[in-house]
Amino acid sequence: MLNMANRIYTALFVATTMTLLTTSAQAAPIDVTKSLVTATGKQLGVPVTGKFKKITGDVVFNPAQLAQAKAKIEIDVGSYDMGMADYNQNIIGADWFNVAKFPKASFVSTSMKATGAGYTLTGQFTLKGRVQNVSFPVTVKAEGANQIFDGVLTVKRNAFGVGSGDWADTSVVSDDVAIKFHIAAPAKK
Repeated sequence: MLNMANRIYTALFVATTMTLLTTSAQAAPIDVTKSLVTATGKQLGVPVTGKFKKITGDVVFNPAQLAQAKAKIEIDVGSYDMGMADYNQNIIGADWFNVAKFPKASFVSTSMKATGAGYTLTGQFTLKGRVQNVSFPVTVKAEGANQIFDGVLTVKRNAFGVGSGDWADTSVVSDDVAIKFHIAAPAKK
């Protein structure tokens, strides 16, 4: 009987501990009204920028507990706006984002480390069904009730099959694309 009581107390202790750990590291949904993700490439040497109008995600961040830091951002690639209707229509087609087959891009972090100027965020970036492990610098600051995460991830568009066919030629549209993000999430109390 004592052995059974010990098992029950142990199970309750483990369940309580897991609940406390999960609660302390709960993700904060990003504030989509204050967050922004853009992508900039060069066409014939001229920078061309568009913004993604629909993003979602959540963040767990406490500088004293970096091992628990997490970020998951999902981007509706069909919401990419270059400011011109015909460009927007082209970019969602099969040669570029192929939104019909791949409606979302995502970033899921695997680790975050402190550096001299901020942090290095590492994770998996998925676009057009292809996944790459990436690392890039991030700065974090407080702004009102939010934590602000700013950074730039540079990718090779051809590695993701973005701009296929005639558009794969990097002499017209550069291979490097800078994905700049400004993510706002409520600071944990």
